Amino acid sequence: MSRRGDWSRLDETDVRVRPGRGTRPRSKRRPEHADALSAMVVGKDRGRWTCAVDGDKDRLLVAMRARELGRTPVVIGDRVDVVGDTSGGPDALARIVRVAERTSVLRRTADDTDPFERVVVANAARLLIVCALADPPPRTGFIDRCLVAAFAGGLQPTLCLTKADLADPAELLGKYAELDLPVVITRRDEEPAELRALIGDEVSAMVGHSGVGKSTLVNRLVPSAFRAVGVVSGVGKGRHTSTSAVALPLPGGGWIVDTPGIRSFGLAHIEPNDIVSAFEEFVEAAEECPSGCGHLGPPADPDCALDTVVADGTATPGRLASLRRLLGSKAGVDDTAPAAD
Repeated sequence: MSRRGDWSRLDETDVRVRPGRGTRPRSKRRPEHADALSAMVVGKDRGRWTCAVDGDKDRLLVAMRARELGRTPVVIGDRVDVVGDTSGGPDALARIVRVAERTSVLRRTADDTDPFERVVVANAARLLIVCALADPPPRTGFIDRCLVAAFAGGLQPTLCLTKADLADPAELLGKYAELDLPVVITRRDEEPAELRALIGDEVSAMVGHSGVGKSTLVNRLVPSAFRAVGVVSGVGKGRHTSTSAVALPLPGGGWIVDTPGIRSFGLAHIEPNDIVSAFEEFVEAAEECPSGCGHLGPPADPDCALDTVVADGTATPGRLASLRRLLGSKAGVDDTAPAAD
């Protein structure tokens, strides 16, 4: 018999033992990262997030998303915990290991049929809806949709009207008189002192069509921002001068989040009751409405109970009309018409 087949001549020195993958038992326990630093996400670029440690504009670092977070979304305004190289040096790269629960979210979809919702900004206290009074003319439909998104996301909406040196704001303001909506009016030939005082040391987000003067306002509020200012080439079709959301530090404290020029504001993710919840006097009555009621009133919703709130004097007809206008925006009312239409 050949040596190859003679197993009796083999001993333990002739046997090769393949090493295992390790003797350390596997565990699903994740590191606690007790030494993690708290930070606020202020910028994003190609899978890297710029974070301000403890919200300090002078202590910035760049971080990647840790493997244990999986596909957890991280957006501007998120409060996160970071570990690793947190020195903030040119080649330093930290890791985001936790995302804190959000206090507010500004969401949008591409249109009203798109099932995919995208969080634009997290944890902002206020939403500044920037609208020009002229060049381009104001669009109440877009304003209404922004109001809906703010109410549903837990932000305080504020109407910021620009270019008041070109047109009188009275007509537009009349459309929102029943909403108790904070309004700031600015002019191109004056500093936005009232707006600067209003936003104070909080985190505020700005939205608006391209060309309404949003970037111009940001440049005045944050002189070091150097955000590009474009020239409008047509109503709602100007060159988008801001291409990514970014949080910029205000000189007196707080942050302003400049968002890209938005052509549409889809609300596919919002339900009618999300809007009604922002109008306290109608919430209880809405619970008495039949299932599937859109609260638009007759003829669409003939049995809507919101009318009873006006009938008993708890709310004014104008207040209900304003609510139903917002509900109509959610239902798909055209948002391209100027305010005068």
